[in-house]
Amino acid sequence: MKLLGRIFDFYLDASIHVALAIFSLLWVTSSLLRIPVDRHLCSLIFFGSVACYNFIKYGLEVKKYVQLAHQYHGYIQFFSFVCLGIAAYHLFFLEWNAIFVLTILGLFTVLYALPVLPKTRSLRSLAGFKIFPVGVVWAGTTVVLPVVAAGSIISWDVWVETTQRFMLVLALIIPFEIRDMAYDPPELKTLPRRYGVVKTKVLGISLIVLFFLLTFFKDEITQNEILSKTFLLFGIGSILIVTRQNQNKYFSAFWVEAIPFFWWVLIWLLEKIRFSLPIVASF
Repeated sequence: MKLLGRIFDFYLDASIHVALAIFSLLWVTSSLLRIPVDRHLCSLIFFGSVACYNFIKYGLEVKKYVQLAHQYHGYIQFFSFVCLGIAAYHLFFLEWNAIFVLTILGLFTVLYALPVLPKTRSLRSLAGFKIFPVGVVWAGTTVVLPVVAAGSIISWDVWVETTQRFMLVLALIIPFEIRDMAYDPPELKTLPRRYGVVKTKVLGISLIVLFFLLTFFKDEITQNEILSKTFLLFGIGSILIVTRQNQNKYFSAFWVEAIPFFWWVLIWLLEKIRFSLPIVASF
């Protein structure tokens, strides 16, 4: 059991779980927008996410995480470099339009993480601005990038889905923001520090309700999409209600970050049982 526990902790500590969440959202986009997803793009996003998140976690936000033993930290570093190499390999198989979008997202990530802006350290250092770059990068990576890579048009439905994804990610970040109140420096002025825990939860619930309602502004809606987003509405809403600052070790790190995976599995199951219907609404 101890060995299984260590493997599971490494799975979380090495950002494999968060990479799976991003990977899952990529396939959700494929299902909802009916576009193919290239295997090289999937591999690039998964392994690149592991390397990127480990750099941010253990380079910039190390105080938020358990003090890792030097050898254990070394294992994560080695694993991250391997993942970075795999991501770089798959990059060479992408079309130039996808590489262009990926470059923009990469630059935005650099601006978020590194002190390259004048009179401030990074985008994440701007008071009250910390979570928004994360939402932009996740939405761009899991919606815009696969659409461009597939050679599809950036249609109205793509813009709606991108906006929804941005709101979804912001709502999912809130439990982490509440958890990290003890670690984030006061100058960051995160939402819970600025408005309090209760108002921040209300904001998160408002975001997820708006996320759901925007579904009906799409030109094409399937019953699968409505059912799956209803699941998200009640699931994330319930999680936000019970979120508190002193959380169980795995509450945010595993359960909250697993929501995109559960969403993907739900859509897959709905498709497998042939519950999907043709377009049920057209505006």
